[in-house]
Amino acid sequence: MAKKKREGTITRRWVRGSLLVTILVLLIAEGAFVFYLNSYYYSGARTAIMTRVNTLTGQLSALSSASDSERSSTLRRMAEEFTEKDKFEFMLINTLGRVVSTSSGFVPDYLESLDDFEKAKKSADGIGEFVGTDSTGEHIMAVTYLVPKPAGGIMAVRFVTGLSRVDNQIALLVTVSGAVVLAILFFSLFSGTYFIRSIVLPVSKVEQAATKIAAGDFGARIDNVYNDELGRLCDTINHMAEELSKTDQLKNEFISSVSHELRTPLTSIKGWTETLARVDDPGDENYQKGLRIIMGETDRLYLMVEELLDFSRMQNGGLSLSPELLDLGAEAADVLLMMGQRAEGEGVRLEFSEPEQPCPVMADKNRLRQVLLNVLDNALKYSPSGGAIRVGLCLRGGFAVVEVQDEGPGIEPEDLAHIKTKFYKGRGSVRGSGIGLAVVDEIMTAHGGRLEIESAPGAGTLVRLWLPAKR
Repeated sequence: MAKKKREGTITRRWVRGSLLVTILVLLIAEGAFVFYLNSYYYSGARTAIMTRVNTLTGQLSALSSASDSERSSTLRRMAEEFTEKDKFEFMLINTLGRVVSTSSGFVPDYLESLDDFEKAKKSADGIGEFVGTDSTGEHIMAVTYLVPKPAGGIMAVRFVTGLSRVDNQIALLVTVSGAVVLAILFFSLFSGTYFIRSIVLPVSKVEQAATKIAAGDFGARIDNVYNDELGRLCDTINHMAEELSKTDQLKNEFISSVSHELRTPLTSIKGWTETLARVDDPGDENYQKGLRIIMGETDRLYLMVEELLDFSRMQNGGLSLSPELLDLGAEAADVLLMMGQRAEGEGVRLEFSEPEQPCPVMADKNRLRQVLLNVLDNALKYSPSGGAIRVGLCLRGGFAVVEVQDEGPGIEPEDLAHIKTKFYKGRGSVRGSGIGLAVVDEIMTAHGGRLEIESAPGAGTLVRLWLPAKR
C-alpha cells in the first residue's frame, strides 16, 4: 500500500510539474503557429489584392480628365479583359451597392449586401475590406475601392479571391504541426513514465532495505547497479547498514564485557565478605588483605559506573564542565600519588618529570582527574611487572601537554584507528568497558583540547593530552 501511494505521489508531482507544463507549452506553441499561419497566408492574399488596387488607382488617375462615358467604358473594358480570372474576380459596383459587371461575366440578379462596400464608403481612403462567407457559402476575401470620379453609375471596383486553397494549405500545415505536437507529447509521456519508473523502482528497493534495517536486520543490503545519485544513495545506505551492524556488534560485546567486568569485582567482594564474616580477629592478616581487596574492587566498580554515567551524559549532550584555574602539574602529581599504591602492588614504577614552572589551565578539576586516572589506569593494565610508566609535562605552542609513556605490548595499527571509538575493544584488551577513551576524548574536546595516541606493536604506547594553557 505504501509503495502504491508513493508511486502515485511521484507520478502526480510529475504530471503537475512537468507533463502539464509540457502540454501547456505545446498548446501555446501550436496556437501561436496557427495564428502565424493565418496571419501569413491571409496577409499574402491581402497584399496581392492591394497590389491590384494600387495598379488600378494609377490607371484611374490617368483618366481623371476623361469624360464620364470614357471612364465608364474603360472600367467595363477592364472588367471584361481582366487577365487574372483564375485568381481574382473583378467587379464593378453602382451607387446602390449592386454588382453591375464582373470579370467572369456572371452578374447576380439580386441585391447582395457588400460589407466591404459599406466600409469603403465610411473610410477616409475609400477602401473597405471583408473576410468571410459570401451568399454562396464560399470563404472569400474582398476589397472594395471607391473610384475618384463615379462614371456611368459606377461608384466602386471590387476584387474578390477565394480562400479555400489558403484554408486547405493552413489546414494541412496545422494537421502536420498537430501531429508533431502529439508525437512530442507521446514521447514526453513515454520518456517521463520511463524516468519515473527508473526512480520509483530503486526507491522501492531502498525502502525495503531501510525497513529491514529499521527492524534490526543490519545484514540487509541494496544491489547497486546505478552510477548516479541513486547509486550514491544505495552506497550510503549500505555503508550505514554496515556501520550499524558494527555498532550493534560492539554494543553486544560491550554489554557482555560490562556484565563480565561487573560480575568479577562483585564475585570477589562477595567471596571476601563471606570470608571476613568467619574471621573473628580484625588484626588477622587475611582480614586486612580482604579489606584491601574489597576496597580496590569497590573503587573499580565506582570508576566503571562513573564511566557509564559520563558516557550516558555524553550521548545526551549533558556532559557539563565547571572550569577553574588549575596547575596541571599539581593535578598530575596528585593523581600519580593516588595511583602509586596500585602501581607498587603490580610491580610497575611511576616516573614523573615535574615541570620547572607552573602550567596553568582552565579546566574542570574532577573531569581533569578523571582523564588522568583513565589514562594511567590503561597504562597500568598493559604494563608488565617490572616495567615503568613515564609521565611528562611541558608547554608547547600555547598548550599544556601531558605525555604518558608505558612499556606495554603496544597497539596494532588496525586497532589504533578505532581506539577512541565507543564500545571498541582491541584484540589485546585485558579488561574494561570499552568506553573509557571515548569519554576521555569527549572531555578533552569539551575543554578545547585533544587526545593523541601513538603506538606500535612491541614499542609501548604514548598518550598526549593537549589542553589550552592559561596565560
